[in-house]
This record gives sequence, structure tokens and C-alpha cells, in this order.
Amino acid sequence: MNELVLVVHIKIKPDAVAQFMAEVERNGKAARETEPGCLQFDVLQDRDDPTKVMLYEVYADDAAFETHQKTAHFQHYLAHALQHLESRERAFFRRAAP
Repeated sequence: MNELVLVVHIKIKPDAVAQFMAEVERNGKAARETEPGCLQFDVLQDRDDPTKVMLYEVYADDAAFETHQKTAHFQHYLAHALQHLESRERAFFRRAAP
């Protein structure tokens, strides 16, 4: 298995939850529907604190993730969503087992 897994822990500014969620959902939907190398893109929101979000993304390999970063929808996300964040921490993994 050569799948690349990206886990992103996000803290949204309290007054920007709706704006950020719209942008991240748009990016995830576009990635799932238009990128063959994007195998999974989940947006998870803390059930008790809507300002806490986790992204769980799976790509076929490093090249698929690099392709994702060059897409128009990801560039739009960077330009319009990151301004709504207090913090963002990314961690990369290789899938070891299903």
C-alpha cells in the first residue's frame, strides 16, 4: 500500500464557522468528485464544539496529493478559507492496514 493519509486538525474562529464550513465542504466535494487520486475526503466536526474540525483525506499516493494541491478548488480554499482559522495542524501517514 502506498496510500497517503492526511489528517488535519483545525480550530475555526468562533465568528467564522459557517463561512469556513462552506469553503471546506466545497473543497472536499470537488476533490472527491473530480480527482481520481483522491480516495476519501471526510470533514468531521466536533459534536460539542463547532469550532473544532478534523479533515481525513486519503490519496492514492504522493503524486495524487501533489495534484490535489494544484487544483483550482484547492487554491480557492486556500485563498478563502484559511483566513477563518485560529490554527491548523497537519499530519501525514501511510496506510498500514485497511
